[in-house]
Order: sequence, then structure tokens, then C-alpha cells
Amino acid sequence: MNPTGLVLIAIAFLFVWLAILRPQKRRRLAQEEMLRNVSVGAQIVTAGGLYGEITEVRDDDVLVRIAPEIEVRIARRAIAGVFPPDRPEEEPEESEPDVEESYSGEPRE
Repeated sequence: MNPTGLVLIAIAFLFVWLAILRPQKRRRLAQEEMLRNVSVGAQIVTAGGLYGEITEVRDDDVLVRIAPEIEVRIARRAIAGVFPPDRPEEEPEESEPDVEESYSGEPRE
């Protein structure tokens, strides 16, 4: 094989590593970190689409309250995402009045 072919193979390998393998490893590490840091009271969504609040953390599973007085046990690895704590709702900003609201019915000069 000539040197040009080897360079092209090396460039292709580098592209695959940069475009696919490296971001995938970053996502996996972030997911593992999230699962290590789940705690009681965290709001989560599971891979199956259930939303709930963690009530107990065990080694490989957690108890999640999905409704008042209803708790389910799920595997930690089934947690798809953790929501940030609820923030107090902010006052809505006053928007400009609609055209219809500001129209007084009198012609403009």
C-alpha cells in the first residue's frame, strides 16, 4: 500500500474518533455522573417516560413517587434525566397592548 493510502486511512480513523467516539464517551460520563449524584427529593424522568420524585436511594435502584401514595421501584440506569429544583415563578413581564386593545375607535390625525 502506498503512503497516500495510509494517510487517508489515518485521517478517516481520526475523523471517526473525533466525530463519533469522543462525544459518545462524553455523554456516557455525564450520564454516569448524573446517576451517581441523584438524591432524595430530586425530580426525574425515566427512560419509559414516568415523571416523579425520588423518595429513597438504594444501591442499584431508587423508589420514585409518581402520584400521592404511589411509589415504584426503578433501576438507577432507567433514569433518563434529572430536573433542576423548582424556582419560584417570576412575575410575567408586561407586554405591549394588542392593537385591538389600544384602538379607541377615533380616527388618527
